[in-house]
Amino acid sequence: MKKFWKNANMRLKVGMFMTAFFMILGFVVYFIPHVDPFSYNSYANKLPPSWENFLGTTSMGQDIFWLLIEAIHNSLAIGLIVALIGTVLGVFVGLLAGFSGGVLDRVLMVITDTFVVIPSLPILILMTSLMKGSSTVILMALVLAMFAWAWPSRQIRSMALSIKERDFIYTAKFSGEGTVQVVLTEILPFALTWSLSNFMNATLAAIASESSLAVLGLSPANLVSLGNMIQWARTRNAILAQQWFWIGSPIVATVLLFIGLFLLITGYNDYMSMKRGR
Repeated sequence: MKKFWKNANMRLKVGMFMTAFFMILGFVVYFIPHVDPFSYNSYANKLPPSWENFLGTTSMGQDIFWLLIEAIHNSLAIGLIVALIGTVLGVFVGLLAGFSGGVLDRVLMVITDTFVVIPSLPILILMTSLMKGSSTVILMALVLAMFAWAWPSRQIRSMALSIKERDFIYTAKFSGEGTVQVVLTEILPFALTWSLSNFMNATLAAIASESSLAVLGLSPANLVSLGNMIQWARTRNAILAQQWFWIGSPIVATVLLFIGLFLLITGYNDYMSMKRGR
């Protein structure tokens, strides 16, 4: 760990600190007992920041601080679930297709290419409309994950095509290992570094997609997320009412979260390039 920290570049260190800060807010502070921030009239309306309400209250009597904490929690949860599903499924399908070849490769790539070329926004709009304004974090993540695995699958397949011609792969096959076993034990370790980078990038993309849908008014209305928090503040004229903490806090949190994840991704890629001596 000391060696890693010594060799890590500044972007990676800053990205780790910023991402860890939001993780603590979303998965540690979130579990501190508090009043349900989604319920109306829990406090007086439009209160200024105080020790009881750190960021004040909304025009509907909601505590802005705890609303923000829940929004960070749900947005991060959606991003992590989508990234996990997209990375695991994409890597497995790509490695299996590239290593197997033949009919299986062609079938899997036809399915993958179909999901690549399908415009995701209209499908996401349709899916969120079918939810009729009610959803859960898991369901929203599954909807977004439908389109998160195709590109990773395409990219990792090219890696599998080059690795499968190496001598140790032939040795594994001659020793009696099956296709799935060779993929998981012999090829997958070479893809772990790329998979981690894709996981971080997919997390950022998923949070951005959900936030974009929410700001457009297309995210389920009962889902407390960073995008929905901005949308609610906008529709309740928080700017005209000069409730800057209500409209400003989710915007600042979203920007800082994106910057933190971006620095983490680019810093990690530079670190791995330096480690490989490039």
